[in-house]
Amino acid sequence: QVQLVESGGGSVQSGGSLVLSCAASGYTLSSYCMGWFRQAPGKEREGVAGIDSDGSTSYADSVKGRFRISQDNVKNTLYLRMNSLKPEDTAMYYCAADIRVPWFLLLVPSGFGYWGQGTQVTVSS
Repeated sequence: QVQLVESGGGSVQSGGSLVLSCAASGYTLSSYCMGWFRQAPGKEREGVAGIDSDGSTSYADSVKGRFRISQDNVKNTLYLRMNSLKPEDTAMYYCAADIRVPWFLLLVPSGFGYWGQGTQVTVSS
């Protein structure tokens, strides 16, 4: 049974940094495609960063150069390093997983079947 548990969210000031973690269980992280998504109140869920089973990454234009997705296959944990945070980054952040996700769906919510419960990130100006 695939389970994903996010942590690391919090409140920071604009320009600050956070590292989100997603602890995976029930499967081997390295064999799955993984993604980070976010959803702000009143907005649709959007893709932030994705990584496929070969280690190739994809980022939304809005976070390129500021966010970095990575994974630790020993700890079976996915990370999202977020630097230079902006108020518009405020959202609930979710990690997602699936065994096979085409590269063009890595930032699309419908490409993933397993989801965590989310962790809140709030950036104040």
